[in-house]
Amino acid sequence: MITRIGIVAGEIWHYLDEHGQSKLSDMVAKLERPRDLVLMSVGWLAREGHVVLDGEGDYVASLRKAS
Repeated sequence: MITRIGIVAGEIWHYLDEHGQSKLSDMVAKLERPRDLVLMSVGWLAREGHVVLDGEGDYVASLRKAS
């Protein structure tokens, strides 16, 4: 399972790099991955400091800007 989470995390990173910030529900639809897997992968990316989550309910994810 950890491998699948990592693969989807990579897909999310590339999606955000190409499309900019996105609602989680939109990413689930566009990536055509199970919602739970997308949420676990976004959590991984957030914990590692690669994405920022904003909002409430349907969160918006974006890549963290390099400083």
